Amino acid sequence: MSRYRLEITRDALRALSKLENPVRRRVQAAIDRLGEQPRPPDVIALPGFRGAYRLRVGDYRVIYTVDAGRLMVLVVDLGHRREIYRDL
Repeated sequence: MSRYRLEITRDALRALSKLENPVRRRVQAAIDRLGEQPRPPDVIALPGFRGAYRLRVGDYRVIYTVDAGRLMVLVVDLGHRREIYRDL
């Protein structure tokens, strides 16, 4: 299997930088694993958003898209489960 390139939007980077260290490390590790397996078994496709997926990391969610043609994963946003879906 080919390794996917990871890209993170400015909004997602900003949200990641605001997390406390232990949470940030767990979320970053989960994002890094998406490069190896962009659609792990526990990921859910977001209804109403073609090609968008939701990854659970504890109480946090990572919203991302996969471009299989370009072998790229784009992390669109991340945040606490209570707040992440408000801006979508």
